[in-house]
Amino acid sequence: MFSIRIYLPFTILLTFFISLSGYAMVPPTALEMTHKKHTPKAKSMSAITAKEQLAFFNRLQTLCGQAFKGKLVVDTSASDRFADSALLMHVRECSENEIKIPFYVGDDASRTWVITKTGGGLLLKHDHRHQDGSHDDLTMYGGHTQTLGSSHNQVFPVDVYTQALFTELGYPQSLSNIWEIFIYPDTFTYRLTRAGFEFRVAFDLTQPVVSNMHPWGHQ
Repeated sequence: MFSIRIYLPFTILLTFFISLSGYAMVPPTALEMTHKKHTPKAKSMSAITAKEQLAFFNRLQTLCGQAFKGKLVVDTSASDRFADSALLMHVRECSENEIKIPFYVGDDASRTWVITKTGGGLLLKHDHRHQDGSHDDLTMYGGHTQTLGSSHNQVFPVDVYTQALFTELGYPQSLSNIWEIFIYPDTFTYRLTRAGFEFRVAFDLTQPVVSNMHPWGHQ
């Protein structure tokens, strides 16, 4: 009688553990391997960027770390803000998906062009800061490519966010802005156009210069 009392619980316990072991027949490592096998690796942003836009981005990246003097080519606003100042661009920060280019106008270091891969093309933004590094109210405006462009030229029509910002801040004339960037072996050109207006500045890529300036808010 005593032996039966010991044997019965042991039998039940053994059966319980055997039933549990069925859930562990496939080792965790095998499960992980199966999951990895059926989950494709995510493509990089470069892999899903059109070849024309990727070539343009890569061409710009070859200038990273260099600064270049520029000159005003066209400004139909007849403003002396750019005509009377030294102009300098510095391809200062480059990563796999983003390039930051400060545009210095004399001692004014408030402007930085930001070009980013989005997966659907390239995005151009204008990062405007005050001298203390805080953002200007008019900042991060720009546009997104809508065509493939080429390795030498990309076009950035104004985006919806920018149109809303311009409307809010009272710049209705800028709602049809189109920005363009051209890169050739000897020249980098930045151009802004809209109905009745053009601004264009060109930089000499054949003569890099040393720049000790820092864009406001990007030290």
